[in-house]
Amino acid sequence: MARPCGSLPDGRQVQRVTLRGGRLTARVLTLGAIVQDLRLDGVGHPLVLGCPEPADYLAGGRYLGAIVGRFANRIGGARFRLDGRDHATDANFRARHTLHGGAEGCDLMLWHVEALASDRVSLRLELPDGHMGFPGRLRIGAQISLADDALGLTLLAQTDAPTPCSLAHHGYFDLDGSGDARDHRLQVMADGYLPVDDDLIPTGEIAPVAGGRFDFRAGRGIGDGGYDHNFCLSDAPQALRPVARLTGRDGLSMTVETTACGLQLYDGAHLSGVAGQDGRSHGAHAGIALETQHWPDAPNRPNFPDAILRPGRIYAETTRYRFSA
Repeated sequence: MARPCGSLPDGRQVQRVTLRGGRLTARVLTLGAIVQDLRLDGVGHPLVLGCPEPADYLAGGRYLGAIVGRFANRIGGARFRLDGRDHATDANFRARHTLHGGAEGCDLMLWHVEALASDRVSLRLELPDGHMGFPGRLRIGAQISLADDALGLTLLAQTDAPTPCSLAHHGYFDLDGSGDARDHRLQVMADGYLPVDDDLIPTGEIAPVAGGRFDFRAGRGIGDGGYDHNFCLSDAPQALRPVARLTGRDGLSMTVETTACGLQLYDGAHLSGVAGQDGRSHGAHAGIALETQHWPDAPNRPNFPDAILRPGRIYAETTRYRFSA
């Protein structure tokens, strides 16, 4: 059952559920549908970065392990044009762009537990028409499960008016507990990526990875490349398939399987002094985010995969993070 685990400064009460499936144990918060903690039997450290108290997620720990949206990543200029109408969205990134749905995105909201079993939980959330400037009432569901040594997330949404929709799990992974994940080995099965400008907004170019610092096709160390970029997995959502593999220096690996068309690699460069589990403090590069998503700024880029959800259709994306020693 869901149990109280603390309150936010505004008095809202946060609940937590504990899931157990196979060799995995997870703790999930109703705040932001956050995966607060994830453990694998026989491994002496958390596999994800997470904060000990709900209030910690409102500051330096924001986005850690949360579902972000209604549009994950960035919308350039905090505006887009849809079906002949201009929309201005909340400019919460550098006061001129929209990041992860705006200042009051899904990660700061209390989700409702709809169904709960020992190895899975279903949560729901509703965003009203006009929320953060986006059109349409959006009904969102998140199914979080543990099975076959994998953390699984299925994200669902329906709308009553056309709206951009891209939901992503913003987990940070640390497979060796070292506090610096740049020496993890990463493989990404993508031939292209999106270059960005100084504000981290895609330029519109789809660039080949071949031979450069974004070429992770054969697998290599992450290093000091300075990564906060989308890898172009496909030009539309696909059947569930493996798209990436992350390996810690002790040999623990995580395979990312997804239906999504994009994968954001973020090296955690801006983490700083974030309170963590087991008395840890998370600094820069403490974890690696591998966020499955639609391509950023897609509402402004007709050459990017369509990211508009329309009435009568169901947004449905599934991602599994599968662990093996």
